[in-house]
Amino acid sequence: MTPMELIGTAQVPGGEELRLFRRGRDFMILLDRNELMSSRMSGSEEALAVMSCARLEQRPAPHMLIGGYGMGFTLRSALAALGADAQVTVAELVPEIIEWARGPMVDLAAGCLDDPRVRLIEGDVVAVIAEAVATYDAILLDVDNGPDGLTRNGNDRLYSMKGLAAAKAALKPGGILAVWSAAPDNAFAKRLSAAGFSVEEIAVRARSNGKGPRHVIWFATKRG
Repeated sequence: MTPMELIGTAQVPGGEELRLFRRGRDFMILLDRNELMSSRMSGSEEALAVMSCARLEQRPAPHMLIGGYGMGFTLRSALAALGADAQVTVAELVPEIIEWARGPMVDLAAGCLDDPRVRLIEGDVVAVIAEAVATYDAILLDVDNGPDGLTRNGNDRLYSMKGLAAAKAALKPGGILAVWSAAPDNAFAKRLSAAGFSVEEIAVRARSNGKGPRHVIWFATKRG
């Protein structure tokens, strides 16, 4: 078996260290011994974008916020599905993630960060959401491991009632908050509903071939 090669480390602000490994043509980002991301498992992140874009088909010039970049699967899939008049804002907290996308993983990024529809913010998506009022048609969150986070306690703010209220305020009427998670979370689904969203929960496979672990995406439509 081809050995894993450590090619980069990054400190999560207010959290722990991430490590980027390469094995042959595959990349993995680990937190301690937990694999947060892998280039072999992109299916559910791609589904997050594709299913969100399908829900925006009737909206002219949609504006989408993605937090965070990760390995770029969600961003690339969104750009492939959206029209030329769309805008996509990407918020990524860890600067090294973007450095890796432009460096060792440049082929995987496939130029998505240079797309003219993309605006990159190197900062906390929590702050980006808090500053917005009726700005986005969709907010896509693939932060940490979902509502039950691993990398940074501050990520819990995204999924609290206060965080969900901020997301609702940042969305245009009828806008969509789409949240990726590595596992189901009934308490979070109830919290979405209590925050004023109509909620749909969909199970998706980790791999694009329909195999691998089962992940969850919540599509929460802003009511009122």
